[in-house]
Amino acid sequence: MNHERIAVLAHEKFPDRAKTALGVMRYGDQDVRAVLDRDRAGDRVRDHVPDLADAPIVDSFADAHAAADGDLDALYIGIAPIGGGFDESWRGDVEAAIETGCDVVSGLHYFLNEDAELAALADEHGVDLVDVRKPDDDLTVASDASGDVDADVVCTVGTDCSVGKMTASLEIVAAARERGVDAAFVPTGQTGIMIAGWGNPIDRVVSDFAAGAVEEMLVEVGDDHDLLVVEGQGSIVHPAYSAVTCGILHGSMADGLVLCHAAGREAVHGYESFDLPPLADYVDLYEGLATPVHETSVVAGAVNTKDVTDDATAAETVADFADEVGVPAADPVRDGADRIVDGIVDAGLGGGGDGSGE
Repeated sequence: MNHERIAVLAHEKFPDRAKTALGVMRYGDQDVRAVLDRDRAGDRVRDHVPDLADAPIVDSFADAHAAADGDLDALYIGIAPIGGGFDESWRGDVEAAIETGCDVVSGLHYFLNEDAELAALADEHGVDLVDVRKPDDDLTVASDASGDVDADVVCTVGTDCSVGKMTASLEIVAAARERGVDAAFVPTGQTGIMIAGWGNPIDRVVSDFAAGAVEEMLVEVGDDHDLLVVEGQGSIVHPAYSAVTCGILHGSMADGLVLCHAAGREAVHGYESFDLPPLADYVDLYEGLATPVHETSVVAGAVNTKDVTDDATAAETVADFADEVGVPAADPVRDGADRIVDGIVDAGLGGGGDGSGE
């Protein structure tokens, strides 16, 4: 199989503020030939992220094209800034990609296809501009069909935004498959869609249709698998993003929830005047909100310990989380997701245990 050969645009943000780039590079099946970051040009990916496949970091698309010996299929925009805007300093690289015959894949709220100059240039060179955050035109309200799919459904939910819900979801699917559970990832955000090659961008969907957009995905794949892991977004306590969280929670009609948390996080990211509630409170919040639509419970936890340097301290942090929340927990990157899958299977989901899942 020929994997798509790509360059990833991450100007001035790689790696720490290029979540989309890292997600695609870690979990996608694309062949990343170069990363664009004018601040780190001359470095290599593994100088900064040792566990990723290596590639040169370059100053421009022209340099990426040269580094790949002209063998590139697409340029991916690997940055997802707050508000999802297009930085004009990227235009030259995007135009250069189009002019060399590369598609451009973007997860921005700014749609490349609605940029007259870029759209005309793409048409001239016969390439596609792929706006993964553009919802389908035929979405509608939920009809409670999610409750009828054959698969058991688990949804990742967060104590805050940017705590690792996508990563946890993908690691859970991989660990479940390792033990023979037929699991599938259901993407709800731009990075997950880029990785999986399908999905609905729930934060861009008309609010009345958010639950329906999740339901549509579950109906599409729910009879083909035993376990669906729905990628959560935001947090129910987030002052800006809670509507997206609730839409996914109710639309998925999840049979189990995995609570995701970033170790050391005490206030809402970017909204530091809002303190996070005690961890145990989230169990009541999420279960209480979900259950009138579909009874569910928190069955496991995922703790992001990337900012904890010491392994022993990280293990203690995860153990404290598990005690406080009352479920099995792990850092799915540091530890693997086996303990999280244990919690899912022990709850009778994915074909295991004595739960109600079929």
